[in-house]
Amino acid sequence: RNFFTKRTKELKPAVQSAPGWKLFGKVPPRENLQKDSKIIQQEYEARTGRMCKPPPPSTRRKNIEFEPLSTTALILEDRPANLPAKSVEEALRHRQEYDEMVAEAKKREIKEAHKRKKIMRERFKQEENIASAMVIWVNEILPNWEGMRATRRVRELWWQGLPPSVRGKVWSLAVGNELNITPELYEIFLSRAKERWKSFSETSSENDTEDAGASVADREASLELIKLDISRTFPSLYIFQKGGPYHDLLHSVLGAYTCYRPDVGYVQGMSFIAAVLILNLEEADAFIAFANLLNKPCQLAFFRVDHSMMLKYFAAFEVFFEENLPKLFLHFKSYSLTPDIYLIDWIFTLYSKSLPLDLACRVWDVFCRDGEEFLFRTGLGILRLYEDILLQMDFIHIAQFLTKLPEDITSEKLFTCIAAIQMQNSNKKWAQVFASLMKDNKEGDKNHSPALKS
Repeated sequence: RNFFTKRTKELKPAVQSAPGWKLFGKVPPRENLQKDSKIIQQEYEARTGRMCKPPPPSTRRKNIEFEPLSTTALILEDRPANLPAKSVEEALRHRQEYDEMVAEAKKREIKEAHKRKKIMRERFKQEENIASAMVIWVNEILPNWEGMRATRRVRELWWQGLPPSVRGKVWSLAVGNELNITPELYEIFLSRAKERWKSFSETSSENDTEDAGASVADREASLELIKLDISRTFPSLYIFQKGGPYHDLLHSVLGAYTCYRPDVGYVQGMSFIAAVLILNLEEADAFIAFANLLNKPCQLAFFRVDHSMMLKYFAAFEVFFEENLPKLFLHFKSYSLTPDIYLIDWIFTLYSKSLPLDLACRVWDVFCRDGEEFLFRTGLGILRLYEDILLQMDFIHIAQFLTKLPEDITSEKLFTCIAAIQMQNSNKKWAQVFASLMKDNKEGDKNHSPALKS
């Protein structure tokens, strides 16, 4: 009405003869103006004050901190004139219901406030712990890395998670550089990758490129396949998609690796590992860590799709699965649900695709400390965390659930479950169990895990 001042001046005061909800019967055209919740409550108290004689409105509202919504206060309103009026008992009952709704809403608000305060306290405590841990890592541990890395104090501090500011440095030191790759070598293979991309764009059609990428004879041709996967890497972050700040960097690291290791080439899942390293290291350092990480026995077996080795890893996993979670193990076995159905994706991406990024980085922290054993221990920790839920599911739902884990999974809950997993079977640790499986002949492997062979 403010746009039409002349009309506004002609408006008459609203008639007060028929207050109430404008949901029933006919009302005067100028009377259906919405009332503020305060006005509705004041009108009610003014009317009921003569009948119920409650305390004066000022004393009743003085201590009310929660301001109810108009829909909450509607219960206080009298019925329209064309309907029977409320009795005194009904008006008192509605007032009581209204007070209960206000009290419940206020209770919820107080509960939410306490919850927010608790979260903030935990966040401040976590930040303080990270800050104090960073000082220890920078001033004490990193300058004396070789002498302190295996000490109990450092291992305990490591388990709690590395401070983000030193994470990349610690990962590089823990992974090592057995391949003796230098930044100059990275530049050489990056130049070769760029030449390959250029030749692809000039001489090959898209279909020819995909066929070449699938060729075993020329694994370097899988350079072109990298483009398809980069856009699928952490899509919610948008930083690795085309036009993002890390798109070209990720493309370069993966391209250089396919030229460095043409026997391996590019395999789906590599982009997630390279992306996590790029977020924590400089370009050349990320490539060095990436190449050395993929050269570890477990990663090499999976990325080269060495079926014999993969089956031995699955068999070792099942040994500790049965030891730690016998009930869930039998449940999985009843559905012939083998580890390859869910473990392959977890191992290929080192959990960076399946878990929230911050939680995946903490898994990487301890993985760099303990090696491949921790990857399978983490898998058992996830199964332990959701054991009760998984026991109620059938084959299809279990596979779907483990393929896409809940997004609200927290590091505290997961690492509590991981800590409860015992990586020991008949006094044999992971390395000993796996070594004994390696010595077994093929017939022994079939007898140990027939479901996997099928």
